[in-house]
Amino acid sequence: METIEGKVEDLRRSFNNKSGKIKYIILAIVAVFLLLSSVGTVGAGERGILLQFGAVQDRVMDEGLYFKIPFIQRVVTIDIKIKKEEVVVSASSKDLQIVTSKIALNYHLQPERVNKIWQEVGRDYNSRIIDPSIQEAVKAITARFTAEELITKREEVKDQIKISLAERLSGRSILVDEFNIIDFSFSPAFNEAIEAKVTAEQLKLKADRDLERIVIEADQKVAEAQGKAEAIRIEANALRANPKVVELRWIEKWDGKVPTYWGEASPFIGLN
Repeated sequence: METIEGKVEDLRRSFNNKSGKIKYIILAIVAVFLLLSSVGTVGAGERGILLQFGAVQDRVMDEGLYFKIPFIQRVVTIDIKIKKEEVVVSASSKDLQIVTSKIALNYHLQPERVNKIWQEVGRDYNSRIIDPSIQEAVKAITARFTAEELITKREEVKDQIKISLAERLSGRSILVDEFNIIDFSFSPAFNEAIEAKVTAEQLKLKADRDLERIVIEADQKVAEAQGKAEAIRIEANALRANPKVVELRWIEKWDGKVPTYWGEASPFIGLN
């Protein structure tokens, strides 16, 4: 018959065996967890920023697989693909007209310096860097042109704003890809003044054309009068040279009927 001491010994051995298995399972789970925690991936169009105890490191991770120290290091990813930002800016022109511009900016982060952007700004670089830079660049360049020049020299205005904005953002590791002025809008008073100016120019053009037409018609009448005067002069000279011309003109107009009353003189008297 089994003694109590034997049963206790059997229970102790069974417990030790189970404890050993549990320890191995726990160790295996911890090992798997540590392995999974030490690797990761950076997606396409992204860069990885390595943080060690929260401090930004100089290393920037490219796309693909990376390794890190679990619990000590972690990696945050940041997008470096081209992005679009649209901003509405109100500014004063050189002639003190209020101009509201709708701006579209295409940009991307400088890949090798995303760790500096994260360290200095974080993810909120749009509202903290890009939008204020657009506002300043547009206002500075708009002040160099009159409201009318902003329309007639639109390409020049666009190029100057793009250069100014690229200089401002490049120092913060943000690169300008494209810049466009989508729309200009002015105050109602300025729009009315522009319409009035266009109307005045159209009226002036019409008046110039009317004056040109009047001058041409006057020249034509003068030429016509000169022609008639010349014809009269020639005919008068012919009459002086040959008085019979009057009788010839009368005969040319005669219808062949002899009037019942000749009057004081008849062109037929003296004719055979």
